[in-house]
Amino acid sequence: MAQMQTMMQATQQDRKVHIPNLLTMGRVGLAMVFVGLLSSVSAPVMNAETALSDRIGQLSSGSTTILIIATAVFIIAALTDALDGHLARKWKAETKFGRIMDPFADKLLILGGFVMLAGPNFVSPLISGGSMQLSAVAGWMVVAMIARELLVTSIRGMYESEGVDFSAGSMGKAKMVLQSITIPIILLVIAFGSPGPESGERTIIVLLVWATVVVTLVSGLPYVGKALQHTIDENAKMMEIMRGKKAGKSTKSAGVPGAKNRPKSNKGGQSKKRR
Repeated sequence: MAQMQTMMQATQQDRKVHIPNLLTMGRVGLAMVFVGLLSSVSAPVMNAETALSDRIGQLSSGSTTILIIATAVFIIAALTDALDGHLARKWKAETKFGRIMDPFADKLLILGGFVMLAGPNFVSPLISGGSMQLSAVAGWMVVAMIARELLVTSIRGMYESEGVDFSAGSMGKAKMVLQSITIPIILLVIAFGSPGPESGERTIIVLLVWATVVVTLVSGLPYVGKALQHTIDENAKMMEIMRGKKAGKSTKSAGVPGAKNRPKSNKGGQSKKRR
């Protein structure tokens, strides 16, 4: 009976190990669905001052429905990010697979969202002429965010292989939270509002986007600083070791056998004691 209970507990533990990984893989799938939904959005023609009737007309468009569905998919995916990490720590079910796929799923969801927001699907022609990016996300902003992620990932991979802890700090977590808030707010403002050039909705979007870009870039500085400090410390240790080796060599050379000592000259009877 005791053996059967032990086997059942082991089976339950095995299942618990797989649940966080399944949630992570589910987030990868949701991220792909999210990107696919945003790729089918068509930006409406905007006016500098859109009337309330125009806003109501936009709510019935197919793109508005897609934006709402995409927002729901994003929120569910973001919740699985918090859930799988919590369960992995609670059940002590952290695996190498999870350590690789969890950040991959996060970056696919977040960076995929910003890439789509900077794309042509969110470029709206203006009645007065010209066009505007409804999301206020410029291409260079996405490039800067991707560069930050690539740099931090490279630093973390190199130094963690040497046993250095490069887990996410408070700035990294704040960055993730802000990104997860900014994307759905932008989508909902575009879906239900009319973020024209002079509108209040446009101001909200611009402030959120710029805050996200700044926090994203600043959050990478602690990783760079920690990597530089670790490099300096390692170089200092290496210099100490090299100095120790040089000191050891010089000590050995001082007592090398075969180095004949010349006898002192006894000219003038200086070696004899004077009485």
